[in-house]
Amino acid sequence: MTCSQRAKQIFDEEIEELRKLGATIGDEFDHAVEMIYACKGKVVVMGIGKTGIMGHKIASSLASTGTPAVFVNVAEAVHGDLGIVNGTDIVLLVSNSGASNEILNVIDPVRKLGCTIIAMTGDRSSKLAKEADLVLSIHVDKEACPLGLAPTTSTTATTLVGDALMVCLMEKRHFRAENFAVYHPGGALGRKLLGRVQNFMTTNVPRVSVSSSFKEVVGEMSDKHLGMTMVYDGGKCMGIITDGDLRRAIQKYDDLHITAKDIMTPSYKRIHKEALLTDALAIMDQYNITTLAVTEKLTTEAIIGIISIHHIIDFN
Repeated sequence: MTCSQRAKQIFDEEIEELRKLGATIGDEFDHAVEMIYACKGKVVVMGIGKTGIMGHKIASSLASTGTPAVFVNVAEAVHGDLGIVNGTDIVLLVSNSGASNEILNVIDPVRKLGCTIIAMTGDRSSKLAKEADLVLSIHVDKEACPLGLAPTTSTTATTLVGDALMVCLMEKRHFRAENFAVYHPGGALGRKLLGRVQNFMTTNVPRVSVSSSFKEVVGEMSDKHLGMTMVYDGGKCMGIITDGDLRRAIQKYDDLHITAKDIMTPSYKRIHKEALLTDALAIMDQYNITTLAVTEKLTTEAIIGIISIHHIIDFN
């Protein structure tokens, strides 16, 4: 067997174990999400070794998506780092075996602080699981390591359960791209989202007249690749036509000898050129749309450009 063939086999083995783990998820996961969502403090993730590294990743992911969280190595916790924990926190203890002495040593001190304990472990019968208020299973039947010793599938499972927690909490908090920008000002997308609309909009505005035929409307929208066109009567913008308007027109009219005026939506959303991209995203999200007309100033109606969701998120 070549190494590439063995690699594919390892992929298949880990994926199969993850499928089995996914099938075991139940109400305890709902309870964990609700507990963390209602937490008045922060999530303190603790671990050591390979699962500790995964725990660090879980804490970082939570913190960057709206859930206050920190990671504390349990070896350091018992030597003073427990000072970061207070009674309003939830402590997430990560240990595949659930029997690590370092992990078990922090349970009593954490209890004395009044914290709720969630265990993320591969052994529901372990001492850690028995001492916790709630248990999230990361159990796998076997590691990908041929010796069954090196953490492989189990660490993948730990990361996946952490990712599932993060995503569910993001959705429950209605965490949006504009929030992402605030938490990631140093990243490429974060920096971009804090930019101005005028720096990313297109000035090549799709435009048809109220008397333009259906075919002309489709042609203009196809040429400009924005999924929409503005509709003008002389120099005045009268409305907008989107892909959705086209689909509704096809369903409504048997004869497509219609004009732009017949299918346009008179009202449309706009934003001024000095606004932040986060403001544009907020409006798009609120109205479930993908484009905004851009004006010179907030108080003017003359359209100088179009900002699309693709202008914002396509930063490669």
